[in-house]
Formats: sequence, C-alpha cells, structure tokens
Amino acid sequence: MQTLEQLQSGQLLGSTHLKLAEGLKTFPMEIIELADTLEVLDLSGNTLSELPKELAKLTKLRIIFASNNQFTHLPEMLGDLPNLEMVGFKTNQIKTVSEQSLPQKLRWLILTDNAIEVLPESLGHRPRLQKLALAGNQMGVDLLERQEIFSNQSVRGSENAKEASLW
Repeated sequence: MQTLEQLQSGQLLGSTHLKLAEGLKTFPMEIIELADTLEVLDLSGNTLSELPKELAKLTKLRIIFASNNQFTHLPEMLGDLPNLEMVGFKTNQIKTVSEQSLPQKLRWLILTDNAIEVLPESLGHRPRLQKLALAGNQMGVDLLERQEIFSNQSVRGSENAKEASLW
C-alpha cells in the first residue's frame, strides 16, 4: 500500500498499481498524473463519495476498487474509461447504477452490500461480463428474474459466465 505523501511528492510516478486507504474524504488529483501508466486503482477503505470527471484521463486503467466508501451512485465517468474491465464498489450506499457508468469492456462488476433496487438493462449488452456480484442489495428475487439483463448469455447460462452472485 502506498501513501498519500508518496503520491503528492511524485515518488509514485510511473506506477501501474496504486492502493490508497488513508480515510480520504476527497479524491487526490495527483492520481491523474499517473495517466500514462496506471492500470489498477484501489481506493477502498476511505470516505469518498465522488470521483472527478478527470479520472477519464486514466485511459490505461483496467481495474478500480472503491469498496467501503460512501458512494450513493456508481460514478458515470467509469463508462468513459476505454480499458476498464473490473469494477468493485462493494459496501457503499449505492442506490443507482446508470447506463453511462458501465464500461464497454466490463468483465467483473462487484456491487455487493449496497442499496441497489434496479439495474440498467444495458448491463445485458456487456458481452465480456463474467462476474456479477449483487448480494446484499434491495433487489427482490422476482425483480431479478424479470429483469431482461439476466437473460443475456454473458450473465447466466453461458460458458463465459463464471459467477452470478445475485442474492
């Protein structure tokens, strides 16, 4: 795990992985300076509730984890990250997931222990989706069975689907 002090002093320039868990209340904009190299960003264990639109400059980012924070919605700018494959925002207070927040190359979406009631149907149009973890949310089994996204072969009933933890 790296420190905010290391990030701010420039010691982490060129890093491909960054994990900051220091009770951060705001997103450290120095992370954007890692745009040329950063592939994995772990901001779990902070008190963040927003990500800046500038995060979209991290075009090499493949994995983002922001579990145990205070997000109430999945940030829409995640959908603008061209190489983002794994998104983990478990144990937040997420109520809404918009279509715009879903990256095209999404393979893993981990949203356990939030307050999500409905997912966008466009989630079913992510052919690379292999893992969908939604346990501990506000969606009832009836809603999950009715929602069209789960008829997508990439989520249920396909050799590509490795895990669909829905309840």
